[in-house]
Amino acid sequence: MAVRPILRWPDRRLRTPAADVDTITDEIKAIWNDMVDTMDAMPGQGIGLGAPQIGVMLRLAVVDVTPDRSRRILLANPEVLSASDEMEAGVEASPCLPGVHAEISRPKAIAVRFLNVDGVYDRRDFVDLEARSVLHQIDHLAGRMYFDNLGRVKRDMLLRRARKVS
Repeated sequence: MAVRPILRWPDRRLRTPAADVDTITDEIKAIWNDMVDTMDAMPGQGIGLGAPQIGVMLRLAVVDVTPDRSRRILLANPEVLSASDEMEAGVEASPCLPGVHAEISRPKAIAVRFLNVDGVYDRRDFVDLEARSVLHQIDHLAGRMYFDNLGRVKRDMLLRRARKVS
């Protein structure tokens, strides 16, 4: 297990859709372990990480929104099956673009299908911050960043601020 370096925007890999995972192997489990270590080492203790953020171009994500790190969720090939009509705004950021954040509106609740650590497809419901983090990671797996959910003017302003900070 190791903390891996985080890619920085505008690294092209952050815009590249990740490949599906065929089976859960020891190598995949080792990547997940490194992702958890990397997430836990983020300033302010991150609540999720997509594999492309560490340069691994596979559809793997980890999420844990609990302060005591008691609810680790390891996902491969996550896909949203349904989303609530009720939207919720919340602040999002990414270690790939440090020093900036934006308020993003996302569904309050989602149902997701994913390959779990045992190599079995699972279906799970997520709400509130957990739903937000899972959706944020799914965006990373699709080659999207959270700021892609902003209008053009707000996105351009955020990217200008990020350049000043870096």
